[in-house]
Amino acid sequence: MSNLNDRVTPIVHAQTPSALDALRATLIAQSAIAVDTEADSLFSYFEKVCLLQFSTRDADFIVDPLAFSPDALASLAPIFADARIEKIFHAAEYDILCLKRDYQFVFANIFDTMIAARILGWKNYGLGNTLQERFGVTLNKKMQRADWGRRPLSAEQIAYAREDTHYLLRLRDVQMDELQNQGRVEEAREEFERLTRVEPSPRRFDPDAYWNITGARDLNPAQLGALRELYRWRDAQARKEDRPPFKILPDATLLRIAQARPASTRALAHLGGISDYVLRRYSHALADAVARGAASPQTARPHPHARGDNFLDNPARERLGKLKEWRKQRAEARGVENDVIVSNDVLFALARKNPRTLDALVAATDLGPWKTREYGEAMLAVLRGKKG
Repeated sequence: MSNLNDRVTPIVHAQTPSALDALRATLIAQSAIAVDTEADSLFSYFEKVCLLQFSTRDADFIVDPLAFSPDALASLAPIFADARIEKIFHAAEYDILCLKRDYQFVFANIFDTMIAARILGWKNYGLGNTLQERFGVTLNKKMQRADWGRRPLSAEQIAYAREDTHYLLRLRDVQMDELQNQGRVEEAREEFERLTRVEPSPRRFDPDAYWNITGARDLNPAQLGALRELYRWRDAQARKEDRPPFKILPDATLLRIAQARPASTRALAHLGGISDYVLRRYSHALADAVARGAASPQTARPHPHARGDNFLDNPARERLGKLKEWRKQRAEARGVENDVIVSNDVLFALARKNPRTLDALVAATDLGPWKTREYGEAMLAVLRGKKG
């Protein structure tokens, strides 16, 4: 991994209350800090923040949340809420959602280097590609799938976690210069502010979401009943073991079992493609789920589309098509991806509500001031059937 040939900044581990207090005192005195998190979503049903990383221009810090109570980490809350301190993230939305969910932090004054890259029209905006192209830094990609909930952390994990924030302040400086040169600072700030308002949703299990598994719609009623029961059993088992459902059994295996509908554990074992571990641990439960499905075939589509926010009648669908074409032209002219102009959620809301004035457009979409000035009248013209 490259250090840009600069001096190596120290790495400080905060694993005790006194170290956490010292970190807070250091961070609160900064005008800008880089932030990242690591979570265990690939290894647990109820994911949690397992690592917090900070960088200043002088040092890198690793905080182990598993070594503290949530109340102890609340001491960091003023840093995230302080508008005087710019918090630099890469792909901030996930980190913000996790930190709000676990610690109820409030956010002000963030800078998202991924959003900045997309606004600037950079073709590669993942952190690994960006650091390689801009600074010649190569990240250890295999650590992206590491189990961050296990202790102790390896030296490789610590190095990877450090580099996720180590270069963000320098990257922010490069991007701010380009944003200023392109006249895009206000646009970027508006997007950054929007991110501070995202809110986590509690995890809810949809017992009918088996319908969305690839291949489910080709099953007959008996097979679909088996898939329903297998899918619901898997979620209950995943919760019990605190593992992601796909680590109990992947969707493709659920589908194969439902298609075959083995009548016994012996028949299940002969199906093939199922590990001995799964058979030893779950064969009886799987056979029972198949039997429940056989006793109650699924004869109707389980989860019809509700007439909710994404329901569009035919005139609204026509408006949506015109809005998407307008957005595509704007994006191509500017050299950015389509949703940099406006999001799909905005276009759906406009197509559905068909506002006739700027005030109505803002009320329908919560569009920010910059995008309202830049695109509002053009989108209204499209809705009125005129060239935007």
